[in-house]
Amino acid sequence: MSGECVEVVVVDYGGVLTNPLAETFCEFAALAGLDTTALAEAFLAATERHGETPMAALEIGAISERQMADRILAELPPGSEKILDDHEFGELWFRGRRPNQPFVDFLRELRANGKRLALLTNNVREWEPRWRAQLPVDELFEVVVDSHKEGVRKPDPKIYRILLERLDVAPHQCLFVDDTEENCAAARALGIPSVLFTDTDTAVREVLTHLEGNAPDSEGTSP
Repeated sequence: MSGECVEVVVVDYGGVLTNPLAETFCEFAALAGLDTTALAEAFLAATERHGETPMAALEIGAISERQMADRILAELPPGSEKILDDHEFGELWFRGRRPNQPFVDFLRELRANGKRLALLTNNVREWEPRWRAQLPVDELFEVVVDSHKEGVRKPDPKIYRILLERLDVAPHQCLFVDDTEENCAAARALGIPSVLFTDTDTAVREVLTHLEGNAPDSEGTSP
């Protein structure tokens, strides 16, 4: 693929523009006074009980933040319903969520050099003020496609098609960066070259390789 073909760099939010999800999860557990294993098991039990992960339902707007929290708390030992006290789930969650400033700065440079940027995120209605307050969203991105507004989330092909339609570009004219291989694979299946984000320095090198026209093909540079 020629680098000249890539018109838009599309990035994920959590784990790309922020610190890794695992860090946020561990900090949330500590703030809530929970063992990380117990919290992970509660997420799994809620998934088995309801047939979908609590976060997935929240990210398409099928349930509220309060309902998501209740699903998880119900799977924890008696008395755990008090762990949030007067706090919203998102308030504690975002105490452990920090911007990935080096990658944000890299994107700002791309934008200054004329590259179009877009954001494709699985996100939450109630959390929009929180994450937008941490990042220069309107400065960087000409298009933001947010799962809770669309009622569909990655890796469903529909949300990628919504993105392409709003950008008015062909799949090969985008480069997609996400920290989840499942989401990258779904993009590649539609013909969108993808970079699996593992760390900032590697992602920057791989994005630049694509933009310079040296990437091998639409399968991306990551396994």
